[in-house]
Amino acid sequence: MDINRVSNEKKLNLCTWYFRAGFAFLPFVWVINVIWFFDSAVRKPPFEEQNAIRKYVILSAIGSFIWIIIIATWVSLFQANRIAWGSWADDLSFIIPLGSK
Repeated sequence: MDINRVSNEKKLNLCTWYFRAGFAFLPFVWVINVIWFFDSAVRKPPFEEQNAIRKYVILSAIGSFIWIIIIATWVSLFQANRIAWGSWADDLSFIIPLGSK
């Protein structure tokens, strides 16, 4: 999809839809929203819908950043404590590594 061929009103509608979809625990949709609409929000000459698009792009970037921190914290915590948490951690694991028990 070439986002440059879409009207500004449709860009705003799509950007809003992606922003709302990100609340369904889909942070990658927020990342896509930032990547697709960053140029329209920041670099293009001013147009009527630009402020709303900019708002959704910034909020999507903040949401993505928060999710990245949460996921990185969880992965670090889980990897560091998997053995100490015992069978509960094994139940959460998809692949149980061989080695320490």
